[in-house]
Amino acid sequence: MSDALAEVMNQIASGKIEATRVIAAADNLALQGADTDALGLYRTWLQYNSANPLAYAIQYNLGVLLGKFGDQEGAVEAFKAALAQRPDFYPAHINLGSTYERLGRTSDAVTQWLGMVNQLPAITGETVNYKVSALKQIGRVLEHTSLEESGEDALRQCIELVQPADAMQHWIAIRQKLCKWPVLAGVANTTRRQLFAAMSPHCLVFHSDDPLLHLARGYKYYKAKIGRPKVFFDRAFHRAALATRPKRRIRIGYLSSYFREHAHGYLTAEMYKLHDRQRFEVYAYSCSRRTGDRIQTQLMKDVDHFVDILDMNDEDVAKRIQADGIDILIDFNGYTGEARPAIMAMRPAPIAVNWLGYPGSMGTPYHDYVIADDFTIPKDFEIYYSEKVVRLPCYQPNDRQRVVANINWTREAAGLPANATVFCGFNGLQKITAPMWARFMDILSRVPNGVLWLLDGGERINERLRQEAIKHGVTPDRIIFAPKLINAEHLSRYPLADLFLDTSPCGAHTTASDSLWMGVPVLTVAGRGFASRVCGSLAVAAGLSDLVCTTFEEYVEKAVELGNDKRRRQAVRDRLAANRDTCDLFDTDKLVRHLDGLLESMWEDFVADRVPVPDLTNLSVYDEIGTDLDTDDLELLGRTDYLDLYRAQLRDYDRHCPIAPDTRLWAAATPAKAASPPKGKAKKGK
Repeated sequence: MSDALAEVMNQIASGKIEATRVIAAADNLALQGADTDALGLYRTWLQYNSANPLAYAIQYNLGVLLGKFGDQEGAVEAFKAALAQRPDFYPAHINLGSTYERLGRTSDAVTQWLGMVNQLPAITGETVNYKVSALKQIGRVLEHTSLEESGEDALRQCIELVQPADAMQHWIAIRQKLCKWPVLAGVANTTRRQLFAAMSPHCLVFHSDDPLLHLARGYKYYKAKIGRPKVFFDRAFHRAALATRPKRRIRIGYLSSYFREHAHGYLTAEMYKLHDRQRFEVYAYSCSRRTGDRIQTQLMKDVDHFVDILDMNDEDVAKRIQADGIDILIDFNGYTGEARPAIMAMRPAPIAVNWLGYPGSMGTPYHDYVIADDFTIPKDFEIYYSEKVVRLPCYQPNDRQRVVANINWTREAAGLPANATVFCGFNGLQKITAPMWARFMDILSRVPNGVLWLLDGGERINERLRQEAIKHGVTPDRIIFAPKLINAEHLSRYPLADLFLDTSPCGAHTTASDSLWMGVPVLTVAGRGFASRVCGSLAVAAGLSDLVCTTFEEYVEKAVELGNDKRRRQAVRDRLAANRDTCDLFDTDKLVRHLDGLLESMWEDFVADRVPVPDLTNLSVYDEIGTDLDTDDLELLGRTDYLDLYRAQLRDYDRHCPIAPDTRLWAAATPAKAASPPKGKAKKGK
């Protein structure tokens, strides 16, 4: 114990020190990294001063520190003690709710925040801020529960008060999940454009096939949410470290929150053990929940080093990755799920790769490469990506050892009509848009014995979709919902379907692979954006390029033709079955061989000092233009003049405020020629 700290402790014991001086001393200790001493200081003061009028502030600070140390139960007691002395101390309400959430006590968290909202006095600037904070917490927590509509309402109130962008993001995500169309409507004093401008990159891929905007919105998100970190390892640091790097295997690091039973985890389960261990050493940095499930357990065995970073802060994780000597860090989250993008921003490895988690460009200065294939990103579409595009035979890995339950399903047992044409659409319901629903209903109206088999979204969402069917003249009994089952049992019922109908602009990823593995063909329409081309890539890699359409009209016609012709459907199924064991889609050994080659080439690029530098020029301008172009009645996939729309807006923008040349659509004062969508049928990728 330092002399200064000992002196403060003596003053506490003698009753000669005020709470404000204790807080100042504790803050000073915390700045020096001596959190444990600060904790002792607070506890000692409370032993002698529990009845002091400012004890609530010390209890609150104690709770914050205990939470930092992971003692959530202790934090709960400290926050409760603060509120017992001063019930109107609203920061303690907020933090107590957050601590309940960390303990998994979601209902207690929401009750705490709602209680605070209800006891707030007349509106002032301060109480508005507290109310907004509580409403945002409620909406965020309820977004992933069966009480989404309550979360939507809380966030709507929050937006109507002060229009915070983060509340808008969560509100939009809930609306998409609930299939509330139009999504961008229903908030007083807020325009559709304001809501759309706040849409997150991940929600945007569900909304619009506009890859220029996807790129620009990723850049906007990076600038607003991440920015330039205080600690980062720049290119010069890594170049200098290269000189002292010992001769050894290339170290690959996978960073993910999906190392568990999750769609992403199912795809990659077989892959890790197939890396060439003569050339590579494999690390997994896991911010996944600790489930101990089959996927997580297997992965921990198949990688060389499994590092649990769930409870580590971003800066410590980055320092750990750098200390481990990772050469290539692969971002498996991007802007999805429980991502930790600030870790990537610190550039803890000399090479950073965007792969598999987020279906689009990250739009950051620190993602160097994106892994794709010839279909997901044709050569002409590279203008939609800030990263350098590198390609596999098929970009998506698959687990050939996926577990399928041994259940002898009948259609009757699954709630399906025995003699119907069953169109399944097992994508997440947030991927269904109003125009896509209209196409599904058009198909059903022209296939008299057809039914649409969807995943169960809960009774409220199910009923909403039944009502939407009625609006299109389709009886609601033709919309059938599949109850949620564990993955192995869910896979086993796929063969009951005749044809998988993909969604747009965000299509099937893992669900398409599952369908094809289980022998059910997928019908898709390929757009321009990554998310709208993944399913087409998988179909091509499975030998079903004729089921990849280029227009929505072709998509509907083909669905109707196959729906009404059992023999044609069976011929496609037979072809899929014949290809399954030899096609690129399920050749995981081939994928990893090519992946190893890509990774080795990336390392060679670094050694030769030719790692690509992302071009982020004018992306703020592209975001403004794309935001202005979007409307509920415009689907950009159907616009053959897509790039011309942007060029015209760039010319107008430049007349008002000259913009610098970029490598996409704007070369000085003369717009450069750029790619239009490929025409004709899809061809098998190499």
